[in-house]
Amino acid sequence: MNNPTTGPAQALADALAAEYAAIWAYGVIGVHLTGAARTAARAAEAAHRSRRDALLLQLAEGSGQVPADRAGYALPYPVTDRAGALRLAVEIEERTAGHWRAALAHTGGVERNTALAALTDCALRATRWRRTAGVTPVTVPFPGRPA
Repeated sequence: MNNPTTGPAQALADALAAEYAAIWAYGVIGVHLTGAARTAARAAEAAHRSRRDALLLQLAEGSGQVPADRAGYALPYPVTDRAGALRLAVEIEERTAGHWRAALAHTGGVERNTALAALTDCALRATRWRRTAGVTPVTVPFPGRPA
């Protein structure tokens, strides 16, 4: 993820691809949740959609090179119940945070602020999902960095 030859546009395009995948995953996640957890999944999906939309505009205005969304994404494992949905929610937020963390090294100014805000949002959502799932510890020392 952290390629020294990556420029700001490519780093943001990679983050956009992660946002696309997160939105798709929340469609699967939400089906297996109820009540407050389903509401949280809808809010998370909306947050990723908002970030995606802002990135689409930013990339289109800057480089004109906007990566396309895919028709579908492969899940890391089958999601068949609440526990699997919560595990996937944590994982998708951690993966997306990883892309935003990588973008920090390649951006400056407003783009860097955007990347930092996105990394923070993903880290907070991952923490909330860990808490909902009963996973401990609920926080990680360096969000977006592989364990």
